[in-house]
Amino acid sequence: MTEASPIPDGMRCSGCGIQLQAEDTSKPGYIPQQALDREPVICQRCFRIKNYNESSSVTVEQDEFLRLLSQIGDKDALVIHIVDIFDFDGSLIGGLQRFVGSNPVILAVNKIDLLPKVTNWNKVRNWVQKQAKEMGLKTLDIVFCSAKQNQGFDRLLDMVQEHRGDRDVYVVGATNVGKSTLINRLIRDYSDLEQELTTSRYPGTTLDMVNIPLDDGQYIIDTPGIVYPSRYSELVSPSDLGIIMADKPLKPAVNQLNAGQTLFFGGFGRFDFIQGEHQSFTSYVSSRIKIHRTKLERADELFAQHAGEMLSPPSREALEKLPAWTRHEFRITKNSNVDVFMSGLGWIKINGDTGCVIAVHVPKGVKVLVRPSLI
Repeated sequence: MTEASPIPDGMRCSGCGIQLQAEDTSKPGYIPQQALDREPVICQRCFRIKNYNESSSVTVEQDEFLRLLSQIGDKDALVIHIVDIFDFDGSLIGGLQRFVGSNPVILAVNKIDLLPKVTNWNKVRNWVQKQAKEMGLKTLDIVFCSAKQNQGFDRLLDMVQEHRGDRDVYVVGATNVGKSTLINRLIRDYSDLEQELTTSRYPGTTLDMVNIPLDDGQYIIDTPGIVYPSRYSELVSPSDLGIIMADKPLKPAVNQLNAGQTLFFGGFGRFDFIQGEHQSFTSYVSSRIKIHRTKLERADELFAQHAGEMLSPPSREALEKLPAWTRHEFRITKNSNVDVFMSGLGWIKINGDTGCVIAVHVPKGVKVLVRPSLI
């Protein structure tokens, strides 16, 4: 019987970048010996994501993400920071400037195809600039794009060509913002290497830095997605992830409410109109989430009796695996023009200008905030 060949030292998965190993099936980078002859060489996790659309619980610890990010500040690099317009406040990397130092940053705002066609793009650009600035990020430029619809990539490629010089290009972003999809497009334009990164809807697809050589000797470096537990998309089951993540243009749902009424977003969250004059509220959530209206005084009882059934998805079983809901109350002042944002789930625009008191209930840890209206 022929002895299996050992894995060469330092050999990495071409899909997610993790160092390959053949000893432990439960650890990142596992590859069966017989799979070493495949082209490209990818770990078992990437193989199953790519061929069977299976999720995996294997991720890299947060400290390791930050260690990898901190290396960028010591390099002469062009940084592309990809964010998700649907979850902008949840996917922007806080403190990124501290990691990248003086290196220029292009902010690529992905998934713009989700916004309504009547969107005022000048207003959205100004909004993005202001929000990024308030979070301490200095941007060389902002590019709107859609990896799914192949929109905005000519503009992004022009920006890379103009500012790259002899620098490597580092691509950074939170999980599930479309980072690997965007890099695959860059590879096709800048490299004749026959390689594609593993892409899926599951968080943490890229596990280590992936260096893709360019034709001029420089590299595109894909970094692991930062995992933020404050995003709803990091908490739900794989089947529910496809429900809360919008994949079609958002259809604003307008509800005229009196004080003392509640909106349930399936069993994912709840919005209470506690005090204020009759007014409208516009919800921007995935079309797969059903909105149910009821009286505030009945809301607790309704959830206790019908969560996971009438108020679904998620199922009752999936709900039991999520953290208990936490209540967030806000007093909205007159003429505020604001959204109530729930990271990974969407946002609710406050349309009235007379002020109100509202509350939002979502699983503990999910980021909830009031921000200037996006639309």
